[in-house]
Amino acid sequence: MTTNTTKNTGGPDNSGNGNSGNGNSGNGKNSSNTSTTAKTPANAPTATLPLPATAARIAVLAGSATALIGTFLAWTWTTAFPGNLTVTGYPGGLQVVTLTGAALTLLLALSSHGIRGLGWLTPGGTNSPVLLLSLGVLGTTGYTMGAIAEHLGGIVNLEPGAWISGIGALIATIGALGLPSDLPADEPHAGPWQRLRHSLKAPAPQRAKTLPDWVEILIIAAAFGIGLYVLAYGIEAYSELFIGFLITTILGATALNRAGLIPRLNTLTAKHRNVTLTAAIIAAAMFPFTQSDASYALIGVNILIFATVALGLNVVVGLAGLLDLGYVAFLGVGAYTAALVSGSPASPFDVHFPFWAAVLAGAAASLAFGVIIGAPTLRLRGDYLAIVTLGFGEIFRITMNNLNGSAGPDLTNGAQGIPNIPDLEILGWNLGIEHEVLGFTLSRPANYYLLMLFFTAVVVLAFRRSGESRIGRAWVAIREDETAATAMGINGFRVKLIAFALGATLAGFAGTVQAHVSYSITPEQYLFANTVPPNSAFLLAAVILGGMGTISGPLIGAALLYLIPAKLQFLEDYQLLLFGLALILLMRFRPEGLVANKRAQLEYHETDQLDVPDQQKLPEGTVGASKAGA
Repeated sequence: MTTNTTKNTGGPDNSGNGNSGNGNSGNGKNSSNTSTTAKTPANAPTATLPLPATAARIAVLAGSATALIGTFLAWTWTTAFPGNLTVTGYPGGLQVVTLTGAALTLLLALSSHGIRGLGWLTPGGTNSPVLLLSLGVLGTTGYTMGAIAEHLGGIVNLEPGAWISGIGALIATIGALGLPSDLPADEPHAGPWQRLRHSLKAPAPQRAKTLPDWVEILIIAAAFGIGLYVLAYGIEAYSELFIGFLITTILGATALNRAGLIPRLNTLTAKHRNVTLTAAIIAAAMFPFTQSDASYALIGVNILIFATVALGLNVVVGLAGLLDLGYVAFLGVGAYTAALVSGSPASPFDVHFPFWAAVLAGAAASLAFGVIIGAPTLRLRGDYLAIVTLGFGEIFRITMNNLNGSAGPDLTNGAQGIPNIPDLEILGWNLGIEHEVLGFTLSRPANYYLLMLFFTAVVVLAFRRSGESRIGRAWVAIREDETAATAMGINGFRVKLIAFALGATLAGFAGTVQAHVSYSITPEQYLFANTVPPNSAFLLAAVILGGMGTISGPLIGAALLYLIPAKLQFLEDYQLLLFGLALILLMRFRPEGLVANKRAQLEYHETDQLDVPDQQKLPEGTVGASKAGA
């Protein structure tokens, strides 16, 4: 790696002040030392481990290739471990995850070495992505070896393939630690921890060659296709396989971000916004056709419900800056309204609205409750508003529990809820039965997934149009400084009430579908905090961790917060511990969220945007300060 030599500016002019006065400039010995220092600048990027750069690159290449070869050999002798790692010549289970990580590490290492045709893989950082991916391969391989030993009763159950991949991953990681750092030249003495933190930062990719529009559109389509495949693989993954998949995916995505590929893709998607939105909807619509098990499609529809409600909360929290801790109640209002008017035998109303009428009824009821609750409470600010909304969420749940004919009118059947909600039928298409489409069988969850995808697209459109409108700019002004916004003529109460009402309406839309998907609804589904989403705490976490004020942020955050707990159920008592640890790490290294807007990045990384010079001390004997330029 080429190192930059820069002039030492750590103090006053050495040629005319301190050193010449002490006679050092005439000392031959000192002059010789200065010459030696110039050959190897003190501020040149150094490696974390004291390895020659050539040896480090060879170690990375050899270790990655060894780890890749080991995946084609058996890792254990019995099929009792999930994934069938006993076949030679045909990787399976966690071997596929290790194979993918090792192959990506090898490609990025070759790209950083300057191989022609691979330079486009690293438009930003070069060596930090290799380090992150090698850590991912080592983590996945090491976890797999430990899981096999724990599951089968000792390391004696490991076959040579596991040892070969594990040793190769370790060699690649040691070599990656010996590569020159991507740190700027003014940070010469940063330790391993500082270098690892720097490797998590996304650089500004170099200016790319201008491509034709059709090529850029193909790149966007390919990116969404890869994303669909990764998501489908993660949903199908189970127990130990999912943890290995999670390790490789997190570190792999961070490596691609550090390499500059993801920032460059973001540039293309910002340029072709309508194409990006269309490609995202098409990729999401293809998901049911990639699943052979109805349970995976059910996970998909629940993710969409959770994500849609989180996007509605993003209007209130992300755009208007109102902390709502009882938002799940609006989801419950829409669900109960749809259940009462959709012909359930447990409903006291002998009505059976068509689908569109039930949806409008649920949305209208949520809108009404949003206005009723927001009108007297939105004059409060900060923590006081949060406490009131938290109380509203609990009041809703308790009220639904008491409308059982004993403590109150017989309306919601109390704690038993409203069961036997009939399936929807739209234009003669019964969503409760299987259908054959283009040779694929769409199960009941797949039918509801496609319906919920339509609602998600509607909510995304409503969020996007409102955020870019005049009222959306007023929300942002209120969020940043309500006093200043009011002084500029914005009616703060009216603007906040509109945000509250719109967020409630969007949640009501999702609630109407949730009632039919789950067959029955009960008050306990709408708690403030629970291990099973959706609930208010998880919804708020999805918005914050995904990225407040963005469209894709809450969708990604909701998908992760729903999928990870569902896949970690086999950990039992350790599930919440690991989940909490992951949230702490994410908030430490990515406080602005997974998908952050420019304003959030500037707020949370203010010092990263400025080139602040080091404080310089005056020479000894200097009194006072001279005027600039004197």
